[in-house]
Parts: sequence; C-alpha cells; structure tokens
Amino acid sequence: MLAFKNVSVSVGHQEVVRDLSLTVAPGELHVLMGPNGSGKSSLLAAAMGLDGYQVTQGDVLFNGQSVLKLSTDERAKRGMGLAFQRPPALEGVTYAAFASAIGAEDILEQEAARLDLAQFAHRDLNVGFSGGETKRSEVLKLILQAPRLMMFDEPESGVDLEHVAVVGQAIKRAVSTQTPDGQARAGIIITHTGLILDHIDTAHGHIISDGRLVHSGDARELFRHVQSHGYRAPAA
Repeated sequence: MLAFKNVSVSVGHQEVVRDLSLTVAPGELHVLMGPNGSGKSSLLAAAMGLDGYQVTQGDVLFNGQSVLKLSTDERAKRGMGLAFQRPPALEGVTYAAFASAIGAEDILEQEAARLDLAQFAHRDLNVGFSGGETKRSEVLKLILQAPRLMMFDEPESGVDLEHVAVVGQAIKRAVSTQTPDGQARAGIIITHTGLILDHIDTAHGHIISDGRLVHSGDARELFRHVQSHGYRAPAA
C-alpha cells in the first residue's frame, strides 16, 4: 500500500532522512522507533506532503502510484491520513461540525465515547485540551476521516496509563476494520515509550537512527532490545 523507495528528505538545507526504503502492505501495522531527531516524524510528514518537507531523492508510492506531485489534500482524498504529534488548535471548528463536514456524524458519538471524549463533541478541536486529551482527540480525528492508510505520530506520548490502553485499542480497531468497499487498511505508528505495543497487534518493527533504517524485526523484541541496548541495531 505504501512504499518508500530510497527516500531522502530535507527540511530547509538539512537532510533528515537518508536513502530509506520501507514497504507497508495492506493489513499491516508497522512501528517506528528511534531517538529524537532521527527522522521518523519527517518521514511521515514527507509522505503526507506537508510544507517544509522536501523529498530530494527516491519516491513515495501509495497503491503503486507516486504521490510526490500531489498536494496534501489530494493525498488525503486518495486515502492517506496522519495524526500529528503536535496538532494545532482549531478555534471555531467543533468536533460536531468537523464530523458533519466529512460525513462522519453517524459515528462521532460512538467513537468519541470509546476514546473517553464524549463530552468534547461540541468543543473546538484541541482548544483548551490537556496534552493527553489532545492526543486522544487527534486519534479520534483520524478515525473519523477513516483513511485507508493511518499514520500516527507518538499517539501515546503524554497520555496517562489508563488512556494508553484506550488509544491502543482504538488504533487496533480502526486499522483492522476494512474500508466500505472491502479493502484492508494499514498503519504506521511512531513510538518512544513503547507502551502502545501492549495494546496493538503487530509483528513489524523498525529502528531509525540518524535518518536511516538500521534494523527491522519483531516490534516487541526490538523494543526490548532498545530498552537494554539503545537504538543500535541488534547483533547479527
């Protein structure tokens, strides 16, 4: 579904991702780990075509077609979606209005309740939210959008332990649900804490360091390695 083909990404004049290749197939959920500043968020931002992130080498394919010439909204319309690490507050846009605008008002109440956000339906998006509320709100926003490819940038960071389970279960449920026309979805999660791994199903983990993919393997085994040895690739 998604393929990074020898991708390099620059922000300004600084190269932050270097010659990285990674493929995500339908039905798969991949986890990216790495130190701060290693290029993980930049990789997802470049995939979505956000301003300031320039793919200087390689290609990004979605469903077999390059998206590099598409605007962010065109990529979203094709089925790509990103839950931001630090989403903006949108004054004047309530969740009820947002859901209505994208045709998701029929699932808003149920999905908001699942993320313990039922009381937020008539509040402006992320305005006055705590850090944990903002993260749950961002997961809800992506679930309402229902893209085929769901990318989550540190969805459990700043979330209390009780709600990490809620967030993980919501992501697991969303990614495992087929599209209305019966197609499988796929997902990518960036994590620093690893707590989300207790609540999702995945066998696909990757360590990214200094802008390069240095190792791939079972996500939980990789996180245990990171806890003991840092972000160095495991010995062969």
